[in-house]
Amino acid sequence: MPRRKSGIVTARADKRKRVHNTKVRTELKKAVKKFQALVAAKNTKEASGLLTKLYSLFDKAAKKGVVHPNTANRKKSRFKKSFSKISQAA
Repeated sequence: MPRRKSGIVTARADKRKRVHNTKVRTELKKAVKKFQALVAAKNTKEASGLLTKLYSLFDKAAKKGVVHPNTANRKKSRFKKSFSKISQAA
């Protein structure tokens, strides 16, 4: 446990940030799993709507520093690629 006042304040801030980051990551993971299920089921209409939401979620997470911007861009690119495969097949 920190002893100095600045350390105590930092510890409180870190706890708040950890809780927020965990919520954001959980929301991202749920959306990704849902998108992957829709792609596996070849449901293009719902997948296209969720794809835009995924883009938004990853952009916001990257902006806030929850995930690295390169990671967000890489994942967005892979989702778009998987969506393109099912949309061309349909």
